Amino acid sequence: MLAEGLVQALRLLASGDREVWAAVWVSVRVALASTLASTVLGLPLGYAVAAGRFRGRDTTGVILNVLMGIPTVVVGLLVYGFLSRRGLLGGMRLLYTPTAMVVGQTVMALPIVAALSRAAVAGLDPRAARTALSLGAGRIRTAVTVARELGPALAAAVAAAFGRVFGEVGVSLMLGGNILFYTRNITTSIALETSKGEFAYGMALGIVLLAASFAINLFVHLLKGKA
Repeated sequence: MLAEGLVQALRLLASGDREVWAAVWVSVRVALASTLASTVLGLPLGYAVAAGRFRGRDTTGVILNVLMGIPTVVVGLLVYGFLSRRGLLGGMRLLYTPTAMVVGQTVMALPIVAALSRAAVAGLDPRAARTALSLGAGRIRTAVTVARELGPALAAAVAAAFGRVFGEVGVSLMLGGNILFYTRNITTSIALETSKGEFAYGMALGIVLLAASFAINLFVHLLKGKA
């Protein structure tokens, strides 16, 4: 059964099956958008926690580390509460849309980017920031200088966040609703089609997911080697 399913899965991918590649496109689009949002928010947050001097800084770092492993269904439940009809943002009617999925995945990815960038900044030689400040650079230019020094490590943090959201299922299912050609992505399609007995369809998407996971992990490994 496994060998036959694998052959059929490869045929589905090679034939350009519309449902298969539509699910792949939804996954890629939503994951890229949420990773971008979490990067814009997470990198400055990580730098602020690592370089700042404020009460509760260490506690904030611990919280970020804990949130890195928050279950996807918990994130989905929390965001669902905000986006449902009776929620604070219910009037925006975002539930069961790609935008809702992006919001949920951003909440998932943000602690990863922030925590890993915080660790990278904390491990940097403090003389780099002091030198920039002594040469007259402001806080923003100093942060840019630090970012350049930590380029590979920060890129690895972003890649890790992308890998986390690309393969998740809980947030996508709860906030997207698994609507064909709209919010149905790779993971929700695998869950649905396998439950219906469409083993080849699920395996075809599983091949794409495994290939993406391998590529992301290889990329992160190469970046860490340069860090």
